Amino acid sequence: MKHVHSRQNPLFRTLVKLATSSRERREKGAAILDGPHLVATHAASGRSAEVVFASESGLVREEVRRLLEEAPAGARAILSDRLFQEIAQVATPVGIGAWVSVPDPGPVPERPGECVLLDAIQDAGNVGSILRTAAAAGLREAYLGPGTAFAWAPKVLRAAQGAHFALAIHESVPLVEIASRFAGQVWVTAGDAALMLYDADLCGPNAWIFGNEGAGVAPELGTPTSRRVSIPMAGGTESLNVAAAAAICLFEAVRQRRAAGPGP
Repeated sequence: MKHVHSRQNPLFRTLVKLATSSRERREKGAAILDGPHLVATHAASGRSAEVVFASESGLVREEVRRLLEEAPAGARAILSDRLFQEIAQVATPVGIGAWVSVPDPGPVPERPGECVLLDAIQDAGNVGSILRTAAAAGLREAYLGPGTAFAWAPKVLRAAQGAHFALAIHESVPLVEIASRFAGQVWVTAGDAALMLYDADLCGPNAWIFGNEGAGVAPELGTPTSRRVSIPMAGGTESLNVAAAAAICLFEAVRQRRAAGPGP
């Protein structure tokens, strides 16, 4: 067990770079998990962290001690509270974190399964919330187009609450191509669509395209095989937050399938 008290320590310098630099995370294919829930979810997925680390004061918590000792990892370290605070991504950290490698989702499948496609969604909290909802709704694939927030950024990880480890997340992929490969129905959310969500038949396989917070879904993603759908809202309401819209759409599909009952 390493005890780290110096800012010049190589491990600390690596951790703080990963915690504060998007470029460093992308180049190393790595992420920092902050807090017991994310560290425990990563461990439960069967993956091993590069390093699990805790703060000195965090060790008073039984949960922190257990994760530090038992979570699969190549190395373990205890950091002074001062150094841990420089790495922590919240104002009042619990005192446990992990440096992990970003899982390789593998090649884009020839025939994608049910999925969400995120078109230039820039807000990290929205991206994380959509990933969390997708996993909860039973989807197992997510495709992030150019301009979408980095899936493994700290704010995305916090908002997703462990959904990353239940999804194959493909980043910077051509969404038009993905949509064209999908064998089921591709749905494009649009506020001006004539077809209302609750009138749409969502019992079959679905792929959902959710667009940029301001511009919406890019026109080229409205392919001939896709259908536009809108969420009915009270008069005077212009739009919904994209993460809220995604939750409504994905769980309307869940509701319809439950109502339809088991197939033949």
